Amino acid sequence: MTGETTSRWNWPGYLLLAVVAVALLVLPHFVNSYWLRIATGALMWAGLACSWNIIGGYAGYIDFGHSAFFGIGAYVTAILMGDSFGWSFLMTIPAGLIAAAVVAAVIGGPTLRLRGAYFAIATWAFAEMLQQLFNVLDITGGTGGLSLPPFLDENFFYFVMLAAVAFTYAISWFLFERSRFGYKVKALRDHEAAAEAMGINTSLVKLQAFALSAALAALFGGIFAYWVTFINPKSVLGGDITDQMVVMVLLGGLGTLWGPALGGAALFLVNRIIWMYWGDTAFYIAILGAAIVLVVLFLPEGIAGLFARRSRKREDTLLHQRLSRVTRPEPGGQP
Repeated sequence: MTGETTSRWNWPGYLLLAVVAVALLVLPHFVNSYWLRIATGALMWAGLACSWNIIGGYAGYIDFGHSAFFGIGAYVTAILMGDSFGWSFLMTIPAGLIAAAVVAAVIGGPTLRLRGAYFAIATWAFAEMLQQLFNVLDITGGTGGLSLPPFLDENFFYFVMLAAVAFTYAISWFLFERSRFGYKVKALRDHEAAAEAMGINTSLVKLQAFALSAALAALFGGIFAYWVTFINPKSVLGGDITDQMVVMVLLGGLGTLWGPALGGAALFLVNRIIWMYWGDTAFYIAILGAAIVLVVLFLPEGIAGLFARRSRKREDTLLHQRLSRVTRPEPGGQP
């Protein structure tokens, strides 16, 4: 009975996922290069929001310096593809992931002992420090930035970004929705002292979640660098990058699987529409602020939480109907 119920209630979600996957695969055949570039950007932000959701949503640590790992991935790709090293693009991606994970492990040791605003300030300070450091280092090109070999194929970058997003969400689904590791992460988020009392090594689990979220952010940083062919510290380490990740996750649904995808794609499209019609994205900052206020006041669980509440209501109604049938007296019998 349990398997039958699960199958009956899950197949619409699987069907919707299959439809979205097919639509994304065939999209390049139906749009021009401009809209394909916008779609590529929407995918990137959906993936970045998912990477932040690992530490911010599942682990419960609000990271205001996540752009540091995006920038590390971007600079590793840019430096290794330069004339001094001459690596291919695909070879630089694992290097960027490892570099970001190692840095996260190093700074995560002391900072993950902090909670709340203290952890947020510590990570923000690290990202700012890294940006200032990259402004003066010769290997990063300083404020002048670095150029990468141009590769003008929008289809290539779209499918690479799509593969990266699929990988990111598959990892999140498996680790945080279907494995013991995910239960450990959620346990320390809800009550760290209780998780430790149950025998969970919370320090190690937090560090693993932080390193994973950093590596996934670096993945998109590396793709972004090759895609735009030029980066500087402001473009890949700026605080506005993390700000957008945070708002996207809050809008979509903190600690949910598909919420970051909804919030990331929606806010990026709003950004591009504003740019198309007004030619300036300054107004987008005001929209981010308004989105935070509206989400906190009217949609605290995000868009995904709204659908989840409706699903719970349907399940509660079905359960009530079943209980009514079970407890209803037989005709002519005693109640």
